Amino acid sequence: MSSVAPAHVHSAEVPQPAQHGKPGGIMRRLNFGTGLIGGIGLAIIAGVVTSQFVPSGYASPVTFAPMEGEYVYLAVLLGWVIGFMAGMGAFVGPIRWMLGRESTHLDAEYMAGKDLGRSRYWKYTTDHKVVGIQYLIVTFIVFGFGGLLAMLIRTELGATWTEVFSPAFYNSIIGTHGIAMIIAMIIAVSGPLGNFIVPMMIGARDMAYPRLNALSIWLLVAAVPCLISSLFLGGIQDGWSAYQPLASQAPIGMLGYQMTIIVFAISTGIASVNLMTTILTMRAKGMSWSRTPIFVYGIFAASLMGLYAFPFYQYSQILSLSDRVFNTSFFNPLEGGSVWLYENLFWLLGHPEVYVIIIPTAAVLMEILPVFMRKPLFSFNFAVAGIVGVVALSGLVWAHHMYMTGWAPAVNYPFMLSTEMISIPVGFLVLVVIGTLWRGTSWSRLPLMAVYAVVFNKMIGGVTGIYLSDVPADQYFHGSMFVVAHFHYMLMGAGFFGAMGGIAFYFPKMTGKILDERYGSIGLWTVFVGFQLTFGSMFVAGLQGQPRRVLQFDEQFDISNWISTIGAYTIGVGTLIFLGAIIFSWRDGPMVSGNPWASKSLEWQTPTPVPLENFAVLPVVTERPYNYGVPDPYDEELRAHDGDELESAGAR
Repeated sequence: MSSVAPAHVHSAEVPQPAQHGKPGGIMRRLNFGTGLIGGIGLAIIAGVVTSQFVPSGYASPVTFAPMEGEYVYLAVLLGWVIGFMAGMGAFVGPIRWMLGRESTHLDAEYMAGKDLGRSRYWKYTTDHKVVGIQYLIVTFIVFGFGGLLAMLIRTELGATWTEVFSPAFYNSIIGTHGIAMIIAMIIAVSGPLGNFIVPMMIGARDMAYPRLNALSIWLLVAAVPCLISSLFLGGIQDGWSAYQPLASQAPIGMLGYQMTIIVFAISTGIASVNLMTTILTMRAKGMSWSRTPIFVYGIFAASLMGLYAFPFYQYSQILSLSDRVFNTSFFNPLEGGSVWLYENLFWLLGHPEVYVIIIPTAAVLMEILPVFMRKPLFSFNFAVAGIVGVVALSGLVWAHHMYMTGWAPAVNYPFMLSTEMISIPVGFLVLVVIGTLWRGTSWSRLPLMAVYAVVFNKMIGGVTGIYLSDVPADQYFHGSMFVVAHFHYMLMGAGFFGAMGGIAFYFPKMTGKILDERYGSIGLWTVFVGFQLTFGSMFVAGLQGQPRRVLQFDEQFDISNWISTIGAYTIGVGTLIFLGAIIFSWRDGPMVSGNPWASKSLEWQTPTPVPLENFAVLPVVTERPYNYGVPDPYDEELRAHDGDELESAGAR
């Protein structure tokens, strides 16, 4: 039963500029391959040229190390990013505009990937559905890289009788793993589903700024090699937070981390502006805020938090890079700088980032539940209030990460209060989920299984977080494995399992196939069991006093670490099974209808595969998307009309 009625639109011929050559122009020759050639080529040129101009033997007064390698590596990173984006065609649009060469409708269709087949996924393509798939693939790659590093960490901590890695390399693995997984979790839902689903969900034909959409994904791709390269040049040896002044004294691999964050922040800023503008200005006729799906609220909230919070993180790394390379003193206490300035800038992102991950996850769960419980969402207004409350308070809790730093002790208890207060709107979201589960007609499919997993993990993560928000308790838990277990329950326990549920739910719309139920479920529950072993055991180790980020520890922690390592490898096996289910289903799975779940929301009313412009006729929304079990007014009117006709026929 559709929640839309067709609207008649009147189109007029729009004058088009003259078409010069084939549609797309030079973009026909540019793709991922030319991007690699441009990036590697300009990186080599920048490195060679820079090495000729930097005086040899010049040493930094901060690191006391020769600066030639620092400048060359920085030039290589800049050359890679600029060359890769140029090779992809990111600058073609602005250059054409400056030359007065307007794009035609045929050019725009080529840019959107019309009739290009699979090759459109390797190009600078503007279609939001292609960008959503590209985000999905990049998420898998980044998560796989971070997961591989996690296996190395657990191998070291599980082999308690020997030292597998050197302390320096072990620390660099931890730091690189941390930032890789944070990036993966941030984009896991908002990237693939935000781009692929949201425009269709609001009845739009594309994003507000299609070219910016392509720019955001390829900037993310350009940032990934910067992070990977840092691991081979000393890496990030003081954790993913890269606290100053230690970061200025780290090996040159720190520059790769800083460049990653700078480029990634530009990517997220562009994506946030695009998503917010699309949601605000392109909702279908009749889609009031009370008829807007909750997933749209979640994506808008995450975009808003990312838009104001990520620049703080970006600024911290720009200033850190400046301290290191140009000998400024923003964070150098010996020259009048302040390390607390860095910590404040970093954590002004560091806690909103948690909710940038959690809110889209919670929202996608609330899209899944009404469909598989066959009942309306429990208190839509309560869910919206929870999201709004989280956004409002997320920027007022950052200093609870700084209780032990000595910065402004007088504000510890106000921040303790604000941190505990944010559990209230988060609790709203949990209650909406539980209320929707209550006495529903459960259709036990893979997406609903993921909801159960997220609720379980979120309850544990939320309860343990209350202890860490308390100043006296945090003095004991600070820097222990208890903290590591808590934030993994919050980020991975909610974010990763929520992403698995969201991918399983929207897989038919994105690929035209159903995700294999058997192997997908085996993968999901294998990961779930491994997750409880890994991080449940870490809670025990933390309560016993095991510190985080250490290579060697007392033998009393051996059993906990063995259990955690077994659990981590179990997670790895389960993840590979789930990934195998995705690949097999995508390639060889049976085709399904456009709406296999019989969902009411707009994205499921489009054909599968989805046409280039989504809707042949723009829809008109006439009801909320969660009215399961609620009589449709169109059906009521039709039944009444049929009844009148029958009564009239009987009278005759």
